[in-house]
Amino acid sequence: MKFLKTIFIILLFFQSNHLIGQTASITGIVLDEKNEPIAKVNISTSGGGTFTDENGFYLLNIIADKETSITFSFLGLKNIVVENLILNTNEIFEFNPIMKANAIQVDGVTVTPTGEKNVEGVTTVPPKLVRRIPGANAGVENILKLLPGVSSNNELSTQYSVRGGNYDENLVYINEIEVYRPFLIRAAQQEGLSFVNSDLTQNVKFSPGGFQAKYGDKLSSVLDITYKNPTTFEVQLDLSFLGASAAVETLSKNKKFGSITGLRYRNNSLLVNSKETTANFNPVFIDLQSYSNYRFSNKFDLGFLGNISVNDYQNEPLNRETNFGTLNQPRQLTVLYQGNEKNRYSTLFGALKGTYHLNDDIDLKLISSIYHTTEEEYSDIIATYELGGIASDLDENFLGDPVASRGLASQYNRTRNDLDALIFNLQHKGTYRKDETKLEWGTKFTHEDIRDQLRESEFIDSVGFSIRPPITDFSNNEPYEVYDEELVPYTGLNATNFVKTNRFTAFAQISKRDQWGATDIYYNLGIRGHLWTVSGTDVPKIQQSVFSPRAQFAVKPNWEKDIIFRLSGGLYHQPPFYRELRDNEGIIHSDVKAQNAIHAVLGTEYSFLLWQRPFNLTGEVYYKNLNNVNTYTLDDVRIRYSANNNAIAYAYGAEVRLNGAFVPGTESWVSIGYLQTEENIASKGYISRPTDQRLKVALLFQDYIPNIPNLKMYLNLVYNTGVPGGSPSYADPYIFQNRLTDYKRADLGISYIFADADKNYPRKHWLNKFKDLSIGIEIFNMFNNQNSITNTWVRDVDSKYEYAIPNFMTSRVLNLRLKMRF
Repeated sequence: MKFLKTIFIILLFFQSNHLIGQTASITGIVLDEKNEPIAKVNISTSGGGTFTDENGFYLLNIIADKETSITFSFLGLKNIVVENLILNTNEIFEFNPIMKANAIQVDGVTVTPTGEKNVEGVTTVPPKLVRRIPGANAGVENILKLLPGVSSNNELSTQYSVRGGNYDENLVYINEIEVYRPFLIRAAQQEGLSFVNSDLTQNVKFSPGGFQAKYGDKLSSVLDITYKNPTTFEVQLDLSFLGASAAVETLSKNKKFGSITGLRYRNNSLLVNSKETTANFNPVFIDLQSYSNYRFSNKFDLGFLGNISVNDYQNEPLNRETNFGTLNQPRQLTVLYQGNEKNRYSTLFGALKGTYHLNDDIDLKLISSIYHTTEEEYSDIIATYELGGIASDLDENFLGDPVASRGLASQYNRTRNDLDALIFNLQHKGTYRKDETKLEWGTKFTHEDIRDQLRESEFIDSVGFSIRPPITDFSNNEPYEVYDEELVPYTGLNATNFVKTNRFTAFAQISKRDQWGATDIYYNLGIRGHLWTVSGTDVPKIQQSVFSPRAQFAVKPNWEKDIIFRLSGGLYHQPPFYRELRDNEGIIHSDVKAQNAIHAVLGTEYSFLLWQRPFNLTGEVYYKNLNNVNTYTLDDVRIRYSANNNAIAYAYGAEVRLNGAFVPGTESWVSIGYLQTEENIASKGYISRPTDQRLKVALLFQDYIPNIPNLKMYLNLVYNTGVPGGSPSYADPYIFQNRLTDYKRADLGISYIFADADKNYPRKHWLNKFKDLSIGIEIFNMFNNQNSITNTWVRDVDSKYEYAIPNFMTSRVLNLRLKMRF
């Protein structure tokens, strides 16, 4: 343990003073005013240049983390100049200029370590960073959790909450196509793979609030992913003890057809077996995903996104032993299990996206998608448990052994849940550009067909007596009266639901860049409308509608320092999805209203050079006022709604993030956030919401050894204060306001780079065929902190007191990883 801490401190504070010549790329297609590709365009920089091929395509490597000016020139056409371009190491920046005969075009593009400098309050994350940073669930979501407004206390899950919202309040788009996540998953270890495949990713944009009207109707955030446009044939492999992935990029000879395909396999046994419950664990998570695009002409191209995923989760728990309590009153829970659980989640997804370039100013798009999931949860688990103290007298021979049993009982859980969901979308989007003005509009039709059968029961037996639910329907006056009612579960669900929802949405927004004196200004004004109808078997047909005005405003003063001020907000609605219509007993309430929130976000972004390297300091303060709140309980990752709108809530906070090249050729950042969110249920007063995180500190750090620059280190640290720990079944949440312990986690990755874009080997050298090759180790939860995500509630037989017993997450795990690209 001391050795690991010493390594960590040395690596964290070691300052590198040697600059490595890292590169980035700019690529695209050069067109004329008729949208025809131009061959033999000269593209030059101070450090070199290239020419476009017969299809107008070019690829130019430049020095990363350094200002570069690029000139596009062609006989008879005016030059295009890209000034002040700063790209990350290995970043690919797509630029498709149109060369005209009437004027010189100067495009000032300042790209900082967070991506292209923007005025919309959107955070961009380099995809290379996404693929390198270690984590139990490495990928896009793993990086998002290091941002100040994003919270997650569960390393096995890819889900996240943003500024006090829950997991269902986040939008995810891939190439402008909305994607979905499974419905029934209740534990993170069942979750498997995220829909987003980081191997296929080119751009990552994230907005934690105050986003534009073109995005959908959710209360918290937008994750906007763009998949790669292949520029050559490539194969990428990633192998580790947690699974494997492969990605293949193809491009036809005429450059009209390109595709990128990824296959992933994951096995969580290494992580789950480090938890406190011993089990025979056999998960199989497989995912096949592909994005293809064909350019029929310079005016029309057609893209296809397809995904097939199968999560087959089988678990046979054997035993569990958890120590908790205090030094003066230590407690121990011992559990012996019988039975198993078999869960299966199968998903098919397909989408077509057609883009028609009507002229230089107008683009028209038609997008259709279909999502089908079948989910099964079958389990029969008998748990026999004993709650007692622990021998703590140092003079005893049985130090640490259980003593003084205070509870002995059995619990039988049975689940037979089946869900079949079909979601169809048809959408039109359009864009009109004129000078510095941009008009966007869109309409969308969505049909949701959900068929759900819930069969859940939990029986609790204490010393031969079955415990009934503590509700007035069950009155027992023994021994004065004979009680001969049938046995019923302590908690149970029995419902069959067939629900259909039709949605019509539309938006329009206008954005403009202008000047007010010497000050640059930007604004975006938009509005969304949403009309939906819920119907089904034995479900009253209800139709509702909402409107959402939204706005963003940014000012860049003509100061010597590069600073932007932003103000955004509006009225955001979240019409209920199927799960929000279903209450704790499985009953559908079609009259549930849309939750709404008024967002107000004030932010600033300061870009500067430090040690001749680019840095960004961003800060935001925000406030959300929520009405028609549909309250919920959170157990691990399972959300169960009350299906009413009897609460109001608020959330406010402040965030700051400093990111940049702390070490030459790398990107690191530190972020700090404070959040408070509370709700008032049925006018009983304010209490903390399940996601009331409060303080968060996160660090992402990259480094290398100057004398061995190929030996690199990637570190992420997260500290979150504890969230509310929930309450037992049938309990009043106003009474149970205890919190889980603080979440503390450190993941470390150390890898040796044998080959990358900066290394050229002779043709006969065995490394010549590799574009990237690295091998490394990853240490998850490096300091072996005991983090908990939920509580198990166990009753004391004598006092009837219910103990909150923490369910601990994974302990320290060592992983070996091999990555290659050729």
